Amino acid sequence: MDDVSILVNGAVMGVVEGITEFLPISSTGHLILAGSLLGFANDKGKVFEIAIQTGAIFAVILVYWEKIRATVLALPADRDAQRFAFNVLIGFLPAVVLGLLFGKAIKAHLFTPVVVASTFIAGGLVILWAERRQARRDADPLAYPQAVATVDDMTPLDALKVGLAQCLALVPGTSRSGATIIGGMLLGLSRKAATDFSFFLAIPTLIGAGAYSLYKERALLSLADLPLFAVGLLFSFASAWLCVRWLLRFISTHSFTGFAYYRIVFGLLVLATDWWGWVVWAA
Repeated sequence: MDDVSILVNGAVMGVVEGITEFLPISSTGHLILAGSLLGFANDKGKVFEIAIQTGAIFAVILVYWEKIRATVLALPADRDAQRFAFNVLIGFLPAVVLGLLFGKAIKAHLFTPVVVASTFIAGGLVILWAERRQARRDADPLAYPQAVATVDDMTPLDALKVGLAQCLALVPGTSRSGATIIGGMLLGLSRKAATDFSFFLAIPTLIGAGAYSLYKERALLSLADLPLFAVGLLFSFASAWLCVRWLLRFISTHSFTGFAYYRIVFGLLVLATDWWGWVVWAA
């Protein structure tokens, strides 16, 4: 594969990452499948897939810059800002602990197309169940506890519950955003609060994962890889910025049911192509 082809494939992977990172359809799952088709199914490819998540996170920082900036400036004296920052920290920690304990085993045994396809389907079924539950809540709000309206109304216990839900995304194909958004809704957060907190929680989670992966696998990398990583980061940032802005408008009038059906159909398609040998998916 020549240098131009490698950069083009890196750009494609960046677009896949940016579009799928914040939708409840699993960016890791899509990157594993895309990497299998494009020749990124090796140790360096896995580092690349994690590293380009940082580009998507810069897009979130840009979209939420006013909230982030106001929180940082108010931290020394404002209790609401301190509580918000503490909630993000509380939500971040469970995935760190479990990732360090089980991350190596998960990567060794679960990062396969068949596992990804299976969790695509399972996650889609969970989303359908959650949306039906949400519809009952909307139809009869007196029968259900009042949802947490915004991220500023969340308690540390709310943040911890969402953080534990995020741990489900350690299994590839589950979707980090899906686990936190749908998990948050099931735990009493409004659709808007769950989505916003998922985005804020992604900042330390994905930056930390990217930095840790680059440090741990630094022996695999060289200066010659810099153009590939730069292209991946750039395309990841641009596509994520467009996707996040679109999703925030979308959730104001739509449910996540469409994403659930997409997950189920796509998962069945991957399983079918693997079963009949139409596509040779790399492990």
